[in-house]
Amino acid sequence: LAKEVSGRYTFQDIISKNARMRQIFETLPNIAQSDKWRPRVRAENFRLLLQLSGHGGDGVTDVIWPETAAPFGVTTDAADRDFMRFAVPTGGLLITGAPRYLIVNGRLARVWNSLVAVDGNADVVGVYDKHHLVPFGEYVPFRDILPIDKITAGSIDFSRGPGAVTMRVPGLPPFSPLICYEAIFPGAVVREDDRPAWMLNITNDGWFGVSTGPHQHFASAQMRAVEEGLPLVRAANTGISGVVDPYGRVVARLALGTRGVLDVPLPQKLNTPTLFAAYGNLAASPVILAMALIGLFLKRNRWLQKKETT
Repeated sequence: LAKEVSGRYTFQDIISKNARMRQIFETLPNIAQSDKWRPRVRAENFRLLLQLSGHGGDGVTDVIWPETAAPFGVTTDAADRDFMRFAVPTGGLLITGAPRYLIVNGRLARVWNSLVAVDGNADVVGVYDKHHLVPFGEYVPFRDILPIDKITAGSIDFSRGPGAVTMRVPGLPPFSPLICYEAIFPGAVVREDDRPAWMLNITNDGWFGVSTGPHQHFASAQMRAVEEGLPLVRAANTGISGVVDPYGRVVARLALGTRGVLDVPLPQKLNTPTLFAAYGNLAASPVILAMALIGLFLKRNRWLQKKETT
């Protein structure tokens, strides 16, 4: 991929160097799912990401790309990763979704759906592996029994990551990485014993097309911000991207099917965890109990009124 990009474009064509800015900068390429992994357009897709990443203003601190935005193994393909330096702000990071490969004896042994942080030297400074995998999309349950294959490309199943983590990388507040639909699970998006300052959800919603799916997916992620009292940054290829504050208010948004960028300050978390963050679904117990008591009271009143009339 690096050879193909360098053979067709100069560095000036690919990207201009970013200046520094205390902002989160999301790059959303809106690449159709049918074109995402085609060998003939991979270099063009990569060039597009690099060019969009050069549109940041002065002082950009971190650039974020969506799920599997990098069409190569970032942790293993050093030549391709070297090109990513041109999307890294001075003193900042590029955070992207990418496949992560384990090669044994020259053969692909395992693959993960990962989030990778790269610094200005093209060094990998952080990795997170998705642990909530999509059945039949990223793996086939009971593969030895079921006579079916994945509905996605590739014959090998993705491997599962170890679980939720609080990721720490240079220059950023600690955050909880969430890949794709990992953001839809209430009470399972952060480590309560090591709470982050924000949540980062990268996703590729190209599978949904123009439907209610991307809207529902975004709304689910928005709810996690409210529940946890944490801001959420969402970078989606073709889907709805945005930044949500800890009250659930959308402070920036890029619409479905739109190619562009978001240049947004990172909101602050709430000073204290929410009741849901502290107690989970038990936080609703007093409300449920109160509603049950009110229902019993009303039922008793109706029974007494009916008895008096008879």
